[in-house]
Amino acid sequence: MSALSPREVYQQLRDVALGVRLMGRPVPVAASGQVQVEIEGWQLLLDFEGNRLHHCEQCLHPDGRQGSADTWQRYGTDPVSLLSTWEMAQIERLLKAQ
Repeated sequence: MSALSPREVYQQLRDVALGVRLMGRPVPVAASGQVQVEIEGWQLLLDFEGNRLHHCEQCLHPDGRQGSADTWQRYGTDPVSLLSTWEMAQIERLLKAQ
């Protein structure tokens, strides 16, 4: 089974920003500054500290495929870095609102 690419995970975040997909309520992970979110079956662990989205730590696809910061470093990017300024602002607004 292949690993999730940064672009596949980015597409989920982009769709949330555009209102095409729904993101569940963020669940804080202890005092780590990370939140767990669900996007229509996808499970994402996001580094969201100080009301700023920094990067995606890992993602689990409903079919069992996974991706993580370690995997994505080989591609030289993180899914969050692919977001436009507007998309990033939308995701941060949604994370803060919930």
